[in-house]
Amino acid sequence: MSLLTPEQRDHYVVNGWLLCDDVLPVSVTELQAEVERIASLNNSEILHHHEMTDFGAKLARTENFVPFSPMLDNLLQSSKVAQIAGELLGEKAYLYKEKVNYKLVGGAGFRPHQDKPAYPFVDQVLSVMIAVDDSTIENGCLDVVSARHQDLLDQDERGCLTAKDIDAMNWQPMPLRAGQTLFFHALTPHRSGSNNSQRDRRALYPTYNGASEGRLREKYYEAKIKAFEGPSDFDGVRLSLIGDFEGRPV
Repeated sequence: MSLLTPEQRDHYVVNGWLLCDDVLPVSVTELQAEVERIASLNNSEILHHHEMTDFGAKLARTENFVPFSPMLDNLLQSSKVAQIAGELLGEKAYLYKEKVNYKLVGGAGFRPHQDKPAYPFVDQVLSVMIAVDDSTIENGCLDVVSARHQDLLDQDERGCLTAKDIDAMNWQPMPLRAGQTLFFHALTPHRSGSNNSQRDRRALYPTYNGASEGRLREKYYEAKIKAFEGPSDFDGVRLSLIGDFEGRPV
């Protein structure tokens, strides 16, 4: 049984994104508590990344935590979130990777980019944002561009969009209430500002691929860990396989 209406599917096909309510199997309070717990874990297999802010060093991102969180494992792989991802991909969805972007008070934003260049080994990919806290313009919500998800656009030396394309696009702020879920195509251009508010803005980001391309999560993290162990000319904070994050190194 489909969880999406024909109108919702058409909206995604045309615009490259879809905002949904009431798809989480847990309450916002439960989700916030589990994200707080994940942030505190001292486990060598979990990837924690930090940034320097005007308020000191802060956590910027956590990855590879699903094996250590039954709640988030269920949420990201067995709930309505994964089912809707499959409907939008056109086949059963497999979890490709997962992360929490914290964007704590003073945290930096992300340059305009498409997600696909950061995702090796896979062709069709779907990105998802689950708002752990309210995401507002003041604390750096996503801006998206509708109906520009058909092609991979030109990239600069950091793997982000070029000024020519950025200036020609209509950027739409996408504020979310805690608990809302935004599904967006891996070629949908997006960006976000820094957190200039007095409240933290955490968001959970699972990424999915179609079952026909296989289970790629372990392969992705093996490649990312290997890439991060090697030398880099990038002088910023390395969160991704592209240089979209604008944070300062600790």
